[in-house]
Amino acid sequence: MFTTEIEPYRLSRRGFLNAAALGAASIAVSACTTVGGQPVEPPPPANVEPPLLDYATMYAPVSDGGFELPGIPFEKIDERFLRQIVPDPTGQRPGTIVVDTAGHHLYLVRPGGQAIRYGVGLGRAGFEWSGDAVVQWKQKWPKWTPPAEMIARQSELAKYSAENGGMPGGLTNPLGARALYLFEGNEDTLYRLHGSPEWYSIGKSVSSGCVRLINQDIIDLYDRVPNKTPVIVTAGVGQELVATADRKAIPIDAGVPEGSILLGPARTISDSIF
Repeated sequence: MFTTEIEPYRLSRRGFLNAAALGAASIAVSACTTVGGQPVEPPPPANVEPPLLDYATMYAPVSDGGFELPGIPFEKIDERFLRQIVPDPTGQRPGTIVVDTAGHHLYLVRPGGQAIRYGVGLGRAGFEWSGDAVVQWKQKWPKWTPPAEMIARQSELAKYSAENGGMPGGLTNPLGARALYLFEGNEDTLYRLHGSPEWYSIGKSVSSGCVRLINQDIIDLYDRVPNKTPVIVTAGVGQELVATADRKAIPIDAGVPEGSILLGPARTISDSIF
């Protein structure tokens, strides 16, 4: 009987798959190594926050708005309260600001399950207020007008009253280099996310103020968030803040300066904000 030897040329199914895999791998390697002799980096994973700069750079001296902000001795601050990228513990939508008054942290929620975390210092006003708000106004080197209750306790502040035009922005202004003004509905809550020259108060509870950040941090936050950004203030991630009844908090600010152009009535937090 006549036969032909075809078995040596028969390609098994396993051999075919192995050959295909090797071919695909060689294509992938060639695609991400060089183009025109130059190394090509693979694209970053989707929705990953770009890394922050090192602390020495983030907290270096800053020339801003005609003022010279001094550098921050970040080595003297607990690292928990320095700006960093962390897994998002809030579960909120990207773009939301969450203030955790128990942990003395502010989270700016980012895509991909991440958040930028800043350390904050809290005054009594920061502890007494909770709920949902929106950033209805933003200001660089804001003017400060102390409330009447504060002036009544500290008569030397009368020269900065609303009637006297307030305190101009500057290095010693209690609102620091930036202020984000929080509204509920179309009403000013009188509470602020603001800068402070007192870097040593970050991570602590102090006698006055609302939610204060290192000046370099409030500048960074200001540049990242648009108007109408939703803000949630809580006593702990996933917990509701309950104000104590045995003390009265006095907001740091008497109100948005007269003549300021606001953004129109603020909306409640809903899908329409995002």
